[in-house]
Amino acid sequence: MSPKTQTLLRISITSVVVVIAALVAVAMWRHYMYSPWTREGRLRAEVVRVAPDVSGPVTSVAVRDNQLIRRGDVLYTIDQARYRNALAQAQANLSAAQAAARAAGASIQAAAAGAEQQSANASRYQQQYERRQRIGGSLISEEARSDALSAVQAARAGVAQARASRQQASASQQQALAAVEQAQAALDTAALNLERTQVRAPVDGYVTNLEVRAGDYASAGAARLAVIDTASFWVYGYFEETKLAQLRVGEGAQIQLMSGQPLHGHIESIAHGITDADSPTGSDLLANVNPTYNWVRLAQRIPVRIKLDPGTVGNGVVLANGMTATVIVEAGT
Repeated sequence: MSPKTQTLLRISITSVVVVIAALVAVAMWRHYMYSPWTREGRLRAEVVRVAPDVSGPVTSVAVRDNQLIRRGDVLYTIDQARYRNALAQAQANLSAAQAAARAAGASIQAAAAGAEQQSANASRYQQQYERRQRIGGSLISEEARSDALSAVQAARAGVAQARASRQQASASQQQALAAVEQAQAALDTAALNLERTQVRAPVDGYVTNLEVRAGDYASAGAARLAVIDTASFWVYGYFEETKLAQLRVGEGAQIQLMSGQPLHGHIESIAHGITDADSPTGSDLLANVNPTYNWVRLAQRIPVRIKLDPGTVGNGVVLANGMTATVIVEAGT
């Protein structure tokens, strides 16, 4: 082979190698920059912060750290003594209110009977007065007629007073019945408070970072225990903004945990906003624009929520909130 041919062959081989390297570099660039995949995946789950509905010292803790619990299981119990006393007091108040309502009902019956008696008396006096008016001459004196008229008027006033007493008794009964309803509501609240002294699990999950102890004081509304909801795991894939054009809601995704466990899911949603660290709001509510400019501009990472498919988590696979994962979107699936 002549030297010229050897030189030409070396140049050709070098050119082919350079072209192949360039094609590989371009393919790798496109793969890393535009292919829908990311190493920045995080396994997430709903964290339920369990807070008591009533206040008091904790008397017992029924769970251990990292224990699997079911919905409705007792987590810890708050001192019940004062709530039992409040329930007994509410029951006594209800009994007193019911007795007052019964007494008000008896008063209505008495007032009704009195009104009937007064009406009968008024009718009798009216008849006597009318008979005296029909008797002419001097057989009935004017004084007798006047006394009969006074008796009729007094009887009529008695009827009016009896009716007023009946209305007053009816109003008293309505007030007593309202007091019964109020006492019943107070009793129901006291019973509910006593029931809520046992703090129960709202979901199936794992107790995590257990720090509540017997003797601690629990305040109503202040979370003392966290539960990881086992039915709520999903994956957040943080994709570069240059790759969002290739992502569609509903597309499948392969998920590889750092532990090596493979999972599968589908894109559920894509976030539509992140915080702009370069343009915070100033004290006068105007944009505080950074006067410097970074020559190297990194693509922003946008959260993409991926729902795990049913049955993708095999037996023995341990999932924990915060695990790292690699996410590869199956474009077009």
